[in-house]
Amino acid sequence: MKKLEITIRPENLEEIKQILSNHGVSGMTIFSAMGAGNQKGEKDAVQFNDKKIHINLLPKIHVVAYVKDGCINEILIDIHEKLATGQVGDGKVAVSSVEEVMRIRTGERGEDAL
Repeated sequence: MKKLEITIRPENLEEIKQILSNHGVSGMTIFSAMGAGNQKGEKDAVQFNDKKIHINLLPKIHVVAYVKDGCINEILIDIHEKLATGQVGDGKVAVSSVEEVMRIRTGERGEDAL
């Protein structure tokens, strides 16, 4: 099993949900996030407690999903084909191995818990 951590532009949320669904991934956790990578973010100043704070972070969406080993390559190909614009800020996907997963409600373990 693998854990996918996908950081994308907010406007791509529905597309990533569809990609994962197309590969049989029904569960995911989605976070609203702020971040900066190679694009260095925006340089806006915000007034906070009588101080100017420069914000150099862009809005992002962070998606976490657990998937079976066999479909990782196809998911990565689909994400690249459907979300890549060629511009900085498209996002990143981190794939890591998962030793064990357990569904708390039923006690199911491993791929049965996905």
